[in-house]
Amino acid sequence: MEHLVDISVVVPLLNEEESLPELLEWIDRVMKANNFTYEALLIDDGSTDRSWEIIEELREKNPSVRGMKFRRNYGKSAALNAGFSAVNSRVVITMDADLQDSPDEIPELYNMIVNEGYDLVSGWKKKRYDPITKTIPTKFYNWTTRKMSGIKLHDFNCGLKAYRHAVVSNIEVYGEMHRYIPVIAKWAGFKKIGEKTVQHQARKYGVTKFGLSRFIRGPLDLLSIVFVSRFGKRPMHLFGVLGGCMFFIGFCLTLWLGIDKLFLDDQGRLITDRPEFYIALVMMILGTQFFLAGFLAELVSRNNPRRNNYQIEKRI
Repeated sequence: MEHLVDISVVVPLLNEEESLPELLEWIDRVMKANNFTYEALLIDDGSTDRSWEIIEELREKNPSVRGMKFRRNYGKSAALNAGFSAVNSRVVITMDADLQDSPDEIPELYNMIVNEGYDLVSGWKKKRYDPITKTIPTKFYNWTTRKMSGIKLHDFNCGLKAYRHAVVSNIEVYGEMHRYIPVIAKWAGFKKIGEKTVQHQARKYGVTKFGLSRFIRGPLDLLSIVFVSRFGKRPMHLFGVLGGCMFFIGFCLTLWLGIDKLFLDDQGRLITDRPEFYIALVMMILGTQFFLAGFLAELVSRNNPRRNNYQIEKRI
């Protein structure tokens, strides 16, 4: 694919009519000051205000502005995924539309990708202007993600990120997985992931679009990423081993109960009066179910038309 401009700025948005003109003026000023060719791709995620009309007006004034409007609200991940599929540049920058991310960070992010060789650079809002109800849970989930993924980033959910084009063209973002794009990129084979301290600004217009439900959906999506990345093409390696171990333990416990009943028990107790019997029975049933789940998942995986889609970096 021929990259037509230096930088694509992908901006997902929902009801941000007040901030869009100021944001685009700021981006344009930074790009011209650094002699970058660029496109600003604004993804309207089902706004109910005048956001799309503002985008159309900005497009008339500036041909570097491009827009995409969803028929309804699908979420930030869907907006980013749609934007990633439409970019035409060597470097892709993502930022939020609420003016809390500073376009002044773009030149340094671009330099880290092009000259320092990073695949992905994530912003770190070291000093935040968010309420404590948001910062404390965010710190906890960042810590959890670091432990589970092995990626040493302080702020996985920062909207300000920079990518090589190859990264965005080889990952898929859905659900609430925009929070874990560095994890998705790592499992796709992009290992050089960096971090840059960026300026965080207080929200100037409107209100935040994310509620408390993100603290429930986010961890579940992280577990999905870890599972699919490690066992998506070989689910039997997880369910089969887990089920086999549970069945074996239950079977051994049942065998011991039988031997004890036949040769060692002097009291004439019924096996069904012993709690070990029910523990063994449950473990054998669960072990069988896990094994069957792995077998069925393996059948589904083998019939997936994309099962042999691998990340190929170079050809000669």
